[in-house]
Amino acid sequence: MTHHEPVPPDDSYLRSLVEATADAVAAAEPLSSPHTGANEATRAEVTAAVERSSPDLVALSQDLHAHPEEGFAEHRSVQALADLLKRHGHEATVGVGGLDTALRVSTPEQDGPHIAVLAEYDALPGLGHACGHNVICTTAAGGFLGAATVAERLGGRVSLIGTPAEEGGGGKETLARAGVFDDVDAVIMLHPFSHDIALHPFLGRRQLEMVFHGVGAHASAQPFMGRNALDAAVAAYQGVSALRQQLPQSDRVHGVFSDGGARPNVIPARAALLFYLRSQSPDTLRDLAARMTSIAEGAAAMTGCGVELIWDAQAAYLPIRFNTALAGRWSVNQAGTGRKPLPPGIVPESLTGSTDLGNLSYRMPALHPMLAVSGPTVALHTKEFAAAAGSETGDAGVRDGALGLALTAADYLGDAELRQAVHDEFEAAGGALDVPSFFA
Repeated sequence: MTHHEPVPPDDSYLRSLVEATADAVAAAEPLSSPHTGANEATRAEVTAAVERSSPDLVALSQDLHAHPEEGFAEHRSVQALADLLKRHGHEATVGVGGLDTALRVSTPEQDGPHIAVLAEYDALPGLGHACGHNVICTTAAGGFLGAATVAERLGGRVSLIGTPAEEGGGGKETLARAGVFDDVDAVIMLHPFSHDIALHPFLGRRQLEMVFHGVGAHASAQPFMGRNALDAAVAAYQGVSALRQQLPQSDRVHGVFSDGGARPNVIPARAALLFYLRSQSPDTLRDLAARMTSIAEGAAAMTGCGVELIWDAQAAYLPIRFNTALAGRWSVNQAGTGRKPLPPGIVPESLTGSTDLGNLSYRMPALHPMLAVSGPTVALHTKEFAAAAGSETGDAGVRDGALGLALTAADYLGDAELRQAVHDEFEAAGGALDVPSFFA
């Protein structure tokens, strides 16, 4: 048996990118805000509440990190979150919106603005919390606990909503379609990362399975009686490879063969590919989907096969729509922790993925900043990032991020001019989108 090791990738591009980013980071100025937010007495009360809860938040983050659970199966994780909330005087409901591991808790209902802090707690198969959702969950809990101490006095409400299965399951979209966000005016959360960034793009994402149907035949005795579904799948894969040359730099298409036949002496009657499509806007994502459809249909036609296109077995993810008014307040609120969240365009925007928070950001104003818990060369969804999420830097992120979310929620409730700016910006960007029908 002959065996060759893979050729190691050349990391010179990555090293040059890191060096250039370091220079840009050093020169960058954080976002500012023309709005004052909540008054100083309110901010002091929120800060004290977050500080009181910080030991419990860090302990929960470490507990979740040590016991990772995959999407829609986060039963232990969501119960641990509910238990923490109960110890701090808030009775949460577990199992909302048709999802067993979703959670919601709110301050007393009253007229006025309503902001929700969002928690994620699902982990990755085989990698644990390599996306840092233990940090997302506990900063959201701290953000809620801090803002809850002042919400009634500010004339509004704050909720904590636990959203399962962000990693491919689209829990936020499921909850939105079930009406869980119908009474919410704005949503905020954060994501751990390698840099502090106030605004960082996340791409929209669709899933496409191409299933080619041919005619099976004996590959030696009667190949002329077959129609090779694997040939169709290979042609489609090559068509996608050619398409990549003409895509915008922000777009991504990546896929795998999920079925290529069973034996070499039988012409495959079935073959399948699974692709992820990513793009920077809903419209360009829809265009990319149309081009992929043409490739699949062309590959089927040239091989005499049929094709079945299965779109979005889980909900499609839209890109994140920015809200700079909220992000400005986030930057101001993080400055007190010694962090300097970067404006967009400093860290390469190609270093990104997708999130179901994007779907909510086209329904209402949303905040999704990045919080540094690792070094600048560590990528999400790696064992190195999983280690960082459970390290002392991850714990520091829990404390700092919880305070930032709590103060930003209080700012939104306590500053009418800020709220107006937040919603004016949302409307100027196009207002609410009918998300369920967009790709129909």
